[in-house]
Amino acid sequence: MTKRKEFDLGLEELHDLIVDMGQRVEKAIGEAMTALINLDVSEAVRIIVQDKELNRIEERISDLGAALIATQQPVAKDLRRILVSFKIASDLERMGDFSVDIAKVVVRLEGQTLIKPLIDLPRMTEIVQMMTRESIQSYVLENVDLAYKMAKDDDMVDALYSQIIRELFTIMMENPATISQANLLSFVGRYLERFADHATNIGESVVYLVTGSRPDLNS
Repeated sequence: MTKRKEFDLGLEELHDLIVDMGQRVEKAIGEAMTALINLDVSEAVRIIVQDKELNRIEERISDLGAALIATQQPVAKDLRRILVSFKIASDLERMGDFSVDIAKVVVRLEGQTLIKPLIDLPRMTEIVQMMTRESIQSYVLENVDLAYKMAKDDDMVDALYSQIIRELFTIMMENPATISQANLLSFVGRYLERFADHATNIGESVVYLVTGSRPDLNS
């Protein structure tokens, strides 16, 4: 096998691992929200346990990328592909952590009844799932326009988060007995807001991959 062929196979594996991570993360955040809606503690525990697989994939990406740099000494866009794979994997791993954080909220709410029907949190989840899917698609296709779309989607998530905080504050003011759960639900909103920021980071990484310069899409 030629050195270039070996390098291309390594890049292909990195690509496939990133896509796999993205699909797992998109699924996990949806499952975490479903567990919250249903206050399904057993499902929440399963989400927490399965996060270890996401960590394992990130470690594989780090090891493979480091080996490619050490043995192939890539330059220009080839080097950017590897550096971008590190950054995207890190963002995806953190996104997975937020799914775990939401699952831990479900565990803490065991035995309780939700203080309000969940409307905006599931909507935020739908948007961040779309952002995950489209950020990975932008990576696969090297589509800069799709990468820049992350900024607009992030604005929608931020607006919903602000709306959730206002509503929960009103509920707490009217009934102090709801304060503990309202705080936990506000944390869930914050986790989703941060999740969207990391999806936006992936968009920035795609722009860097294609153009060689990194924009600030979170401003």
